[in-house]
Amino acid sequence: MAFLLLQSRQGKKLTSLTAFVISSALFFQLINVISPNTAEAADVPALAIEAQAAILIEAETGQILYELNKDELLPPASMAKMMSEYVILETIEEGKLNWSDKVTVSEYSAKTGGSGGALAEGEVYTVEELFKNMSIFSGNDATIALAERIGGSEEGFSVMMNEMAREIGLSEKAYFINATGLDRSDLEKLNMAPASLPGETAITAHDAALIAQRIILDHPDALEIAQTTEAYSKADNKGVLMQNWNWMLEGWKSYNNDFAKLFSYEGLDGLKTGHTTRAGFCFTGTAERDGLRIISVVMAAPTMNKRFYETKKLLDYGFDNFEKMIVIQPKTVIEQLPAVDIKKGVAKEVGVVTENNAQFLVKKGTKLEDFVITAEAADEKERIAPIKKGQVLGQFKVVLPATDGTAMEQTVNLVAAQDAEKASWLRLFFRGIGDFFKSIGGGIKNLF
Repeated sequence: MAFLLLQSRQGKKLTSLTAFVISSALFFQLINVISPNTAEAADVPALAIEAQAAILIEAETGQILYELNKDELLPPASMAKMMSEYVILETIEEGKLNWSDKVTVSEYSAKTGGSGGALAEGEVYTVEELFKNMSIFSGNDATIALAERIGGSEEGFSVMMNEMAREIGLSEKAYFINATGLDRSDLEKLNMAPASLPGETAITAHDAALIAQRIILDHPDALEIAQTTEAYSKADNKGVLMQNWNWMLEGWKSYNNDFAKLFSYEGLDGLKTGHTTRAGFCFTGTAERDGLRIISVVMAAPTMNKRFYETKKLLDYGFDNFEKMIVIQPKTVIEQLPAVDIKKGVAKEVGVVTENNAQFLVKKGTKLEDFVITAEAADEKERIAPIKKGQVLGQFKVVLPATDGTAMEQTVNLVAAQDAEKASWLRLFFRGIGDFFKSIGGGIKNLF
């Protein structure tokens, strides 16, 4: 076949020099085809987002993939309900509240304005029904009904929200004055402004992403509710039919409506919209594809549709340009430190393996050779027999040097691959004598 390639269209043989040049070109093309991993990491294109603030993070690690004014304090509107959801979910997990518990709607919660409005004073709902109402329908009334049940009052619950904000590491000035995200001006019209909590609710885009991350990691079942497109406010298809304000849900695709045509996004299953005149249009979204889950936040977008279009830009940016890369698998022997010395053992060393994997979210095209790997044994006092299999005996450090931005690094424990017995005193005694004479022999040798 090579001879056929080296003939001209007229069937005449090419000169030896021409044949050599073409053969070389074909060879290097073939090398490129069979060695795709030699490609350089792709340059990530610039991204312009039409919003006051935005962020994109990887859900498992919190690694930031894009940011725009991520630390600017802004009103979140109903995205504040994510913190309410997290406090409620934590309360249920602690056993202080059950999904089946009954809650009677108070006059205070029933009169709340804004989104929702499906509840009437004196009606009885389960915790699960109310949680679905606040998650799917963004019901202010349902949110307050749950807040009163847990905190005694909405103000009491808001104090719990602020305590939780500190506990999970939100920014220092992240602050909640109510459970719903309504502005103080809205609350004053209803005579519901909290006397003990001055100011306004304010969080950053990064705060919103961190709350979403905590919900996803700590309470993944909450996404089953968040991705529901439609549901009734009461069990057994009774009450008000609630439509999800999240128009990007993948579940809308089957409806063949405007949501499906304009916004529905593959893999998107959460999380929370928000809007007030003061906050503008906000949205915290999350989507998963091929094992990669990312979280996006858009705050103060100019229009309702724009918050979804800008979210699509963010998510496309993440899925198109980044991928998970496992640098080392768990239980792997590494060439930098396959074994460590131990003291007082039958053997003088024990093999070590990685305890977990080392995984990064990297630009597509990143190669294993781009990582810098180092390893070191644990302190000598931690390497004394007996040694148990799985005992930490060192560390394995993987660094991806910075090309633009901050270098990424991860440290993985190196653990004993097998047990190592402690030597008897007699064995250690004779080993000591042997080591002594070896040292003397070495000293004499060095004299000559």
